[in-house]
Amino acid sequence: MRARIIKIGNSQGLRIPKPILDQTGIMDNVEIEVEKNQIIIRPVKDVRDGWDAAFKAIGEKNGDKLIIDDNISHSWDDEEWQW
Repeated sequence: MRARIIKIGNSQGLRIPKPILDQTGIMDNVEIEVEKNQIIIRPVKDVRDGWDAAFKAIGEKNGDKLIIDDNISHSWDDEEWQW
């Protein structure tokens, strides 16, 4: 597909047809990168994207058991501290 660069204020822009945005999953924020004389536009992914499903799957497999006992005690717990 060919497109024309247009003037937007003091900048220039590109109109991207809605079907292309829908196809790529681009909603609002994008990452723009220049690589080998090409402009690459990607949707911004949430840093924690998919964590909710991963935690749910771990919980269903009982993989969320504690590795270290929370009731760890030390003699320091019973002694009076001096500052």
